[in-house]
Amino acid sequence: MWGTGCSRDCESSCAAGAANDATLGSGARPVIVFMFTGGTISMRVDTERGGAVPTLRGAQLLSAVPGIDRLAAIEIDEWATMPGAHLTVDQVWALRSRVAHHVARPDVEAVIVTQGTDTLEETAYLTARSVSTSKPIIFTGAMRTSDELSWDGPANLLAAVRVAASPHARDQGVLVVFAGQIYAAADVTKVHTHLLEAFDSPGLGPLGIVDGDAVVFHRAVITRAPVLTPPALASPVDIVYAYVGADGRLLDAVRESSVGVVLAALGRGNTNPPIFAAVERWTATGKPIVITSRTHRGRVGPTYGFPGGGRSLFDAGAIFAGDLRPQQARIDLMLGLGSGLTGAALAAVFET
Repeated sequence: MWGTGCSRDCESSCAAGAANDATLGSGARPVIVFMFTGGTISMRVDTERGGAVPTLRGAQLLSAVPGIDRLAAIEIDEWATMPGAHLTVDQVWALRSRVAHHVARPDVEAVIVTQGTDTLEETAYLTARSVSTSKPIIFTGAMRTSDELSWDGPANLLAAVRVAASPHARDQGVLVVFAGQIYAAADVTKVHTHLLEAFDSPGLGPLGIVDGDAVVFHRAVITRAPVLTPPALASPVDIVYAYVGADGRLLDAVRESSVGVVLAALGRGNTNPPIFAAVERWTATGKPIVITSRTHRGRVGPTYGFPGGGRSLFDAGAIFAGDLRPQQARIDLMLGLGSGLTGAALAAVFET
């Protein structure tokens, strides 16, 4: 189905998901909940549409992995069948809330979410920043459709179950399991448009690997920021990119309608004089503007003193987001504003 489930009424469809649950290999064993949202892992090519569309449901996907029910008692939550690109802010919050509901159940050992990879890292990061649990929460998906010979969906599903069932996965936070690698949702990003090894944590690498039936962790996320659990995400929050010759038009265009904005600045956190003037107009309204970098690695900071340099942005009242990527900083800003934080308390969200 194309965009069914949460595409119309997110709250009602997610609540209805419980009625669609089914359990494989049930018994006295702890339950691993599989939440299916669609994405490439569920897609087949539709000749009339001229491309791949979500088609398969969760039970059909699991049937492609014989014996998976012997690893754990698996409960299927048919949350939606939609492309990752179609998810809205309200829907990702409802998805996160559904995950929180499952991990709060005493009979549930872990939760696995399959999602389209276009936005998987954002939903995983949002969940990591807003759900506190020792139980494994794992996101996975696929880069190939089910009618391709190189379909990676079954292998990723099997690896996700192995990690979810491993005692070593407890207290590791939210994870992304893809192509045999285990990543922290706090620092993973999609790094390729079509290769199977589509995810990475630049400068850090994976937490571990799935080697056959063995789950091996090489490192851990040493510190985690305190979670934020607002009643809802503040929205809209936009991302504006800096580039050669950019001016302040885009920042000015969203100033009235947005509750906050993330500026993906150059290098260490620098801009030019026209963008700097637009930043000053933003801070004059009292609305937050968060500085990140369009560069994939490294922290932003008030290093350069020229007009538009990091120091001038900092002195104008902009918030610096450390090493967060723009899409991560946007989620933290939505969480912080949704929690009612302002001023120094909001800035502290980005200082952890």
